[in-house]
Amino acid sequence: MPREIITLQVGQCGNQIGGEFWKQLCLEHGIEPTGQLRDEPTLTASGLPSHISSTDPHQHSSTSTTNHHNIIPPKRIVDDRKDVFFYQSDDEHYMPRALLMDLEPRVVSKLMSGKYSQFFNPENSFIASDGGGAGNNWASGYRQGEQHHEQVLDMIDREADNSDSLEGFVLCHSIAGGTGSGMGSYLLEALNDYFPKKLVQTYSVFPNWDQSQSDVVVQPYNSMLALKRLTLNADAVVVLDNTALNRIAVDRLRLQNPTVDQLNSLVATIMAASTTTLRYPGYMNNDLIGLLASLIPTPRCHFLMTGYTPLVIPDAVNQASIRKTTVLDVMRRLTQPKNIMVSANTRPGSGCYISILNIIQGNDIDPTQIHKALQRIRERQLINFIPWGPASIQVALARSSPYVESRHKVSGFTLANHTSMAQLFERLLKQYDKIRKRNAFLENYRQEPMFQDNFDEFDDSRETVQSLVDEYKACERPDYVDFGI
Repeated sequence: MPREIITLQVGQCGNQIGGEFWKQLCLEHGIEPTGQLRDEPTLTASGLPSHISSTDPHQHSSTSTTNHHNIIPPKRIVDDRKDVFFYQSDDEHYMPRALLMDLEPRVVSKLMSGKYSQFFNPENSFIASDGGGAGNNWASGYRQGEQHHEQVLDMIDREADNSDSLEGFVLCHSIAGGTGSGMGSYLLEALNDYFPKKLVQTYSVFPNWDQSQSDVVVQPYNSMLALKRLTLNADAVVVLDNTALNRIAVDRLRLQNPTVDQLNSLVATIMAASTTTLRYPGYMNNDLIGLLASLIPTPRCHFLMTGYTPLVIPDAVNQASIRKTTVLDVMRRLTQPKNIMVSANTRPGSGCYISILNIIQGNDIDPTQIHKALQRIRERQLINFIPWGPASIQVALARSSPYVESRHKVSGFTLANHTSMAQLFERLLKQYDKIRKRNAFLENYRQEPMFQDNFDEFDDSRETVQSLVDEYKACERPDYVDFGI
């Protein structure tokens, strides 16, 4: 039985990356923008073109190639779990288990009226009636989340009741603005209250801290307040760091000025890769709890970094190409700091890995190659692990989608828990302290109910984030097991 996952897209950024994510999932499962299933995959599960995949064991002989009755229908070729992220409507169209929420109409309206207008369920979109947005103010987003509490929770309830065995929720949002951070924070708290036994994972876009590239002066305030909820109310947070994504787009994909669409395409690739084992299941890691349990040994240290190789953006020119991919080469690349999509130093000597999960995707991968690659990584001591627990690189093999023809035989995705994540939070604390000590830009917050009397919520959030930094640093010491006792 599939373990369904409901996706919540909140705010401008959340809906933009969510829209790209669904496009990618539709491609990988052969679903048209109308929600109809494509007739036949491009490739079979073995990686052969579908027109030569037949039930006849002598399918390559001259007698069988002319017999079209031997072609396996797509339903038998494609052994996937669409039900995890999609459900079928009464007319057999596939619809996403997704809720689109925003306090201003622009992005959601574009999704609901564009190429995929028939794909999304119109009942599953929420736009605030006044449509004024949150004005990059976390407190405004949080207040409006509370105001529309009943309507939003009713939508979530309806989707949850539509699932046979709901496993959890995935939240797509940004932490720097108003709606994604403020309303997103309110939703995280509400999900904890109403669905205490369900997993909550987030794809959280962290802002670019370079002042010249930041267009929101209050982003340290919004990020700090949102990060408190991500620490206390989420089970796992996949960090999508804009600074690192820009660096990778420029250095590896050779894009001089990467556009928002190109960066969102990168994010969609990461999101789709991280759910591969849920949608094309193997023996292990085929549900969300199995995926996260090994990565997060202690509850607070649940911020995960990602890496992907080889990276390709369809419409980009002059991007660096990888001529030959092997399991060893892919696994080696996944450990290289330049491929990690968080602006933190993961080189040996700077922090250590708590855990790693590599998802290797391809159709003809020999498991012995995995063992050889792991042995080589161990011999060369390419990775430092925590001193207080077992060193673990877990490897999951995933099949490639028969609907998407890849130019590479092997691709790899990594989800890693690394103590250098504290560097990202320290950067935020530094930026926050810089404007907080001057009490700059606080007037708009003071007008909201939460901050009318005092700014204790700011101080409380800072304390939570500081203790998170301390815990990540303590993870590097052998006596971490006694931390906090």
